[in-house]
Amino acid sequence: MKNLLKKLMALIVISGTWGFAQDIQVFTADNSDGKITPKTIEEAFKKVGFFIAENRDMNLPFKIQFKETPFDVYNLFTFYSKPDTLTLVKEYPEIGLFAPLSMSIYTKKGEKTISVSTLTTDTLATILEIPKDDKTLLKIGEMVKEALRTAMPNGKFETLTYEPKGMEGERVTRLEMEVDPDEWEDAKDEFQMLFEGELAPNGFVMAGFSDLNYDFEEQNYEAFNFYDVYSICKLPVIYTVAKTRPEAGAFAPCSLYLYMKKGEDKMHVAYPSVYNWISAMAIDDKASLEALDDAQKRMEKILSGLME
Repeated sequence: MKNLLKKLMALIVISGTWGFAQDIQVFTADNSDGKITPKTIEEAFKKVGFFIAENRDMNLPFKIQFKETPFDVYNLFTFYSKPDTLTLVKEYPEIGLFAPLSMSIYTKKGEKTISVSTLTTDTLATILEIPKDDKTLLKIGEMVKEALRTAMPNGKFETLTYEPKGMEGERVTRLEMEVDPDEWEDAKDEFQMLFEGELAPNGFVMAGFSDLNYDFEEQNYEAFNFYDVYSICKLPVIYTVAKTRPEAGAFAPCSLYLYMKKGEDKMHVAYPSVYNWISAMAIDDKASLEALDDAQKRMEKILSGLME
């Protein structure tokens, strides 16, 4: 009896179903006929009500910069629900950390499956510091699942083989800069010009840009002077990490927001730190850790230099 119990426990551990919470959810489907593509997945997300910010094929830049790719398919996909983002921003102005949300769509070389990785709503709530039972957040989570099941009807959620590890730093890197309420437009323009000018020299790519305040004003909500979100990517980071953790696209590209509320004298800037990657995916290989640490230090240096 004892030997049987030991064998059962070993099988549970090996199969990855020991029951620990996952920060990232991976939905995988058979794609032997090749009919499921990043485009068909995009259409399913549109159908349930998401606005698609970007659906970017990363294999070409991988091949150009690194001369190879371990994937037949690797897309970084960013999306958000305009009405639900508005609902959330009224109570949680930091929603721009995940508006747009990120995910990866991938097929490893030679495989006949296709996978999509996204963050769980529990993970989003933890990083955003909002209740895990927030109805709007849970609604977005259900929309994601509905889109995945529509796009990949024979798919299922995987159980990852690793357990998330403890955080080694702050989940969110936040900065503030005092701004004259009468001169916010000039201050914003100058900051963005200088910020964008620092990206390429430090190895970052602006993978997308979302003017959330435009969406808010279209829905008759005018609480902000501005609310912009940059989708930032560092190719060596996503390439290096994705080789062992292709689900890393749940964090990439990273959303960096800057906003200023009407009647206030501060511009707020923040982005999810790389420590979320390290914790959620239990990253421990030297190459990935070095690439992530370099990205974190470079972005902190850029922002602190601009906001002194």
